[in-house]
Amino acid sequence: MRPASEPDIRASFVNCTKGEAKRLAVPRDLAARPWEDLDFLGWREPAAPQRAYLVTESGDGFVGVALRLAAPYAGRGRRSMCSLCLTTHPGDGVSLMTARRAGQTGQQGNSVGAYICTDLDCSLYLRGKKRVDPGGRLRESITLAEQIERTTANLAGFLGKVLG
Repeated sequence: MRPASEPDIRASFVNCTKGEAKRLAVPRDLAARPWEDLDFLGWREPAAPQRAYLVTESGDGFVGVALRLAAPYAGRGRRSMCSLCLTTHPGDGVSLMTARRAGQTGQQGNSVGAYICTDLDCSLYLRGKKRVDPGGRLRESITLAEQIERTTANLAGFLGKVLG
């Protein structure tokens, strides 16, 4: 992913108002992010941990979506798999994240959801830059490039539902 500036990020959101995009907490460490290893930029809002944001490249610009984490349920002792990168996590390492749909359907309260790595570090798990212990990434017979392609296709499918 190419580096994104704060104005790029704020202008990219498709499922919230300009005022909401202006008020959201953009990460302060944008210059320190490993952009060459990212397929998308994802972060949680420190003051409101149930809010998360995801920004990715699209054409000449960026597309961003505001997400909301569903409340965790009791007894999450088993492993769950991220629907984007297919990394498995124990406990609450994967969360159901919902995004209000863009446009009028979103204004009517319609949303879509996906199970995503709670820390939104899918790109780093894929590349082995971040690990889940124990287990985590299953050994795959496809190349890293094919895994990245699959992850970006899964992300595009989710974003297509948000924009749809």
